[in-house]
Amino acid sequence: MITLSNITKTYNKGAVTAVKDINFSVNKGEIFGLIGPDGAGKTTLFRILTTLLLADKGTATVNGFDVVKDYSKIRDCVGYMPGKFSLYQDLTIEENLNFFATVFGTTIKENYNLIKDIYVQIEPFKDRRAGKLSGGMKQKLALCCALIHKPVVLFLDEPTTGVDVVSRKEFWEMLKRLKAQGITILVSTAYMDEAKLCDRIALIQKGNILSIETPAKIVESFPVKLFAVKGGKAYKLLEDMRAFGGTDSCFAFGDALHVTFKDGEDTKVLDYLRSKGHSDVSIEAVQPTVEDCFIRLLKE
Repeated sequence: MITLSNITKTYNKGAVTAVKDINFSVNKGEIFGLIGPDGAGKTTLFRILTTLLLADKGTATVNGFDVVKDYSKIRDCVGYMPGKFSLYQDLTIEENLNFFATVFGTTIKENYNLIKDIYVQIEPFKDRRAGKLSGGMKQKLALCCALIHKPVVLFLDEPTTGVDVVSRKEFWEMLKRLKAQGITILVSTAYMDEAKLCDRIALIQKGNILSIETPAKIVESFPVKLFAVKGGKAYKLLEDMRAFGGTDSCFAFGDALHVTFKDGEDTKVLDYLRSKGHSDVSIEAVQPTVEDCFIRLLKE
């Protein structure tokens, strides 16, 4: 449904490389996630695939159409929700939705079944201007506008950034229902906890793909034992743990430190930490997350 082959894009006359030799494909009816921090190249890829930006090198297709030669056909069959809310702030919910339906030669009534589950949540406020909506309601309205012409592929560029936890959960439940209707979804996010909600993910950093797999297989590929170290003096514990000779990697993870050791495990670490004044310290083996895998890949 979506293919990219050796896609490269630079800015400032080649001085800045946004993405380099990107290759991946997205299957029909799949939720595929681009996972990475700000500046990783996610938005550049979205703009290339939605025909808003030309790549310097490589080819890409969406629904069988070339992003350069068949740009008008792609624009008719995809929905795009950019990271920044970009609807008309002075128009109401209903006016925005009617506008986008008209642009694509359709009506709200014609495709209402596609957006019904989402629209019913904001319909009581249909006469409210878009600029006066909360973050979660703006998100739902933008998704309705992206779906109103019944696209076969949906591009969502960091759709949950800045949205509360409850709205994020609701949003991903909506995506599952859209997938069940046969819509292919390419979504980007900087939230590592959302990665496990995708069928497959691509971990991307500084314009390079680090890994492409299912979330479960990426976690399974973590090559060493991972330990959670907890103690009262959080910052001092971090400093001392990184100074320990047997430490391979150490970073903060919630209320603990996630640590790997050069020899896989180190029995002397507790004695070392207690000698540094950490009397309440504990250590236990834990299962890695996608975030742990991403950080480890960055070191390789």
